[in-house]
Amino acid sequence: MRNNNFILFSIITFVVMSLIGCGSSSSQRYHLKNDSAPINPPDLSKIEDAQPRYEPHSRQGNKPYEVFNKNYQVLPTAKDYAEVGKASYYGSKFHGYLTSNGEVYDMFSMSGAHKSLPLPSFVRVTNLDNNKQVIVRINDRGPFHAERIIDLSYAAAYKLDMLKQGVSNVKLEAIHIEAPTESSFLSASTQKHYIQIVASKDKKRLLLIGKELESKYNLSARVKSVKGLHKLQLGPMLHPLLAEKLLQTIRQQGYPQSYLLTD
Repeated sequence: MRNNNFILFSIITFVVMSLIGCGSSSSQRYHLKNDSAPINPPDLSKIEDAQPRYEPHSRQGNKPYEVFNKNYQVLPTAKDYAEVGKASYYGSKFHGYLTSNGEVYDMFSMSGAHKSLPLPSFVRVTNLDNNKQVIVRINDRGPFHAERIIDLSYAAAYKLDMLKQGVSNVKLEAIHIEAPTESSFLSASTQKHYIQIVASKDKKRLLLIGKELESKYNLSARVKSVKGLHKLQLGPMLHPLLAEKLLQTIRQQGYPQSYLLTD
């Protein structure tokens, strides 16, 4: 009888704990219940616009999907896309969590979320209320509000001077870049290409990372400094297609925010 009571108690305990877990898992997806601005943001005036370049579509986030019982289709290309509507922004609640294409959302980068553009895409955003412009890289889905056509990172919203209003009238214009061809590969071979790995105020940390990447990829690392912000870059490479392939490898191996630039 004692053993039966013990078994019964164990079963009840397991069921109760399971119910507690199910009830709390969805609410704990984000560490904050409501979105908010960062408490001590860095100097965002030094943040550069996203650098438009050719990128193959991500493996994640480019299939038809459903949100709030509504179906969404993804455009096959961003070419010729333009739209006017309202922009909002998202901040601390989502900072550090995965975006729809599997990257990590950084509210201090120049990025955005869109319902139908392929991931990633590059978009010029004009604030129609003050004519300020930025270029962002679309790597997420949203916003799922009727009148809003883009959700911007906190940094992009800062540069568009829309933080106080929260929502602004904007115009979106996609910057479409065709995939490199063999001819473009040859014609651009005299240019020097670098991969920007990461930017930080900690120069010593970047120098250590640079030494590791030099031995790993057999390329030189350099740190360029502008107004206290240090940028770690790897290169040079004369062949853009090879540089693009290496960029994809580096992103997959721990530096998803890396991008290609021409010296």
